[in-house]
Amino acid sequence: MEEWKLGAVESRFADLIWDKEPLTSGELVKLCGAELDWKKSTTYTVLKKLCERGIFQNDGGTVTSVISREEFYARQSEQFVEDTFAGSLPAFIAAFTSRKSLSIEDLKEIRNMIDHYGG
Repeated sequence: MEEWKLGAVESRFADLIWDKEPLTSGELVKLCGAELDWKKSTTYTVLKKLCERGIFQNDGGTVTSVISREEFYARQSEQFVEDTFAGSLPAFIAAFTSRKSLSIEDLKEIRNMIDHYGG
């Protein structure tokens, strides 16, 4: 199974790319220097790692995402439910709602999603 988790610093780095893409690797180095206080080598090391994981690509010096932020976090959520609740969405919802009440608006939105996706 692919790993769909980012550490805190990797998340900040990924957000910089998602917010500014496409950008040149030189622009990314400058951005990371200003925003994260990173050296060029750190930027390239983290970029290479996230490219190898299939999240970003550096094609001819242009850095872009392979998957969108929304897709990444959707996959991360799926992985969390799979790892923590054996893939059971009802078990996740039961655990979530045992500590946090759902509003009427939340319930309506969930019902609409169920109706829309075939329930």
